[in-house]
Amino acid sequence: MLARVLSSAVIGIDAYLVEVEVDIAQGLPTFTTVGLPEAAVKESRERVKSAITNSGYTFPADRITVNLAPANIKKEGTGFDLPMALGILSATGILPEKSISAYLFLGELSLDGRIKPVNGSLPMAIAAQRAGYQGIVVPAENGKEACVVTDLCVYPVHTLGQVVDFLRGFTSIPPQKTDLRAVFDAPDCSGTDFAEVMGQEHAKRALEIAAAGGHNVIMVGPPGSGKTMLARRIPTILPPMSFAEAIETTKIFSVVGMLDREQPLVTRRPFRSPHHTISDAGLIGGGHIPRPGEVSLAHNGVLFLDELPEYKKNVLEVLRQPLEDLQVTISRAASTLTYPSSFMLLAAMNPCPCGFFTDPRHACRCTAHQIHRYRSKISGPLLDRIDIHIEVPAVPHKDLMINARSESSAAIRLRVVAARKIQSQRFQRTKIYANAQMASRHIRSHCRIGDDASSVLEAAIDRLGLSARAYNRILKISRTIADLDAMDHIQIHHVTEAIQYRSLDRARRDH
Repeated sequence: MLARVLSSAVIGIDAYLVEVEVDIAQGLPTFTTVGLPEAAVKESRERVKSAITNSGYTFPADRITVNLAPANIKKEGTGFDLPMALGILSATGILPEKSISAYLFLGELSLDGRIKPVNGSLPMAIAAQRAGYQGIVVPAENGKEACVVTDLCVYPVHTLGQVVDFLRGFTSIPPQKTDLRAVFDAPDCSGTDFAEVMGQEHAKRALEIAAAGGHNVIMVGPPGSGKTMLARRIPTILPPMSFAEAIETTKIFSVVGMLDREQPLVTRRPFRSPHHTISDAGLIGGGHIPRPGEVSLAHNGVLFLDELPEYKKNVLEVLRQPLEDLQVTISRAASTLTYPSSFMLLAAMNPCPCGFFTDPRHACRCTAHQIHRYRSKISGPLLDRIDIHIEVPAVPHKDLMINARSESSAAIRLRVVAARKIQSQRFQRTKIYANAQMASRHIRSHCRIGDDASSVLEAAIDRLGLSARAYNRILKISRTIADLDAMDHIQIHHVTEAIQYRSLDRARRDH
């Protein structure tokens, strides 16, 4: 007897359909799985056999062959347990073949027949919807995640017996629904706000510009000056996520198994802050079984690298591709995977090894050579890819004693959203979403400046020894500042303010 059950697997962050073919023939009792299964898939035979037996059904004492098609793609994960079990029950006549042909199935089986959650149920639900299937049967813990997909019936199940009774018509399972509007309108419980930051008005202004234009930022200041405090509040002033952004970000978290089961959709921009001991594979992605790294988990959000010079040099250098291409390509002998990585890079560092080079209240004991060697850990090409350099000095005690609250994140966010709206209209016929993504041809078209501003910029380039990339960065920042002022043309004061945000260029020139 031959039975076919539809399932799905993930490659990268997208899913593809997998046809689970089960053939039962006379012969010595064996259970063979073909179609490039990895170790966890091969072990399914033990889980499937025990689950079928412990659920009250008879496991056939015949020769069983399971083929996972397409057979040229390596199959990973435990989500094929349920479709394998249903295929065996269909091939033995317990389940009608017609009943299983309308659904896509996925789920891991425990030995007693319970169905456990799997990773990647959201991209698998998207694949089922695009293929035109009636519905998808998923573990109950994956139900909220899968039913984010509209026009698809999602049936959450707990046990193998429940699925069999449903397919035989003995019981009904109501499709699960999710109120997406309520998910997006849920209040932000992070509790962070720029109103809690005392002083640092210059840094807050620079971060507002960065958020408005999607610019990468590096903050330089002594310990305790508030760099981390400022960084953690950046997501509160970024524009709200669109549904398309939320789906793409949720797919990444779903594939790596980091999605909260009670939160079906990632509606807040991610904030990732890996430790400086992270490896290049942990940051970019990869491994024996490739998986997304921190740059992809920060997609549509913020990647914060604290104590930037403490990261290994090879780890920092691999950031170049995602910063330029907004995606990461991982090549292996068997396949090449591409993960999205459009994030806002936010870095922080001390001005010297001891941290007190610019602090008037503490004496710095570092030599000029030590300071130069410390800062040179960040290569020029990487620094050129960071648009805004901010000096974050120690906050005076008088500013800390002020009881008045600073401007709130909500007020800053209104200006950021207004500036982003101008940019979306400017780039509506392109794939660019913010000024930071402008290429050279866009800069020539949208960042024209007058003769007076051009003279100021030329003098700054000669004095600081800026590269062509840094020159373009200044024009992009000037364009963003003009957008915040709702002005069509870049003025000289926009350019002069933008030049102020290249402080590390001055430091490199001095050395």
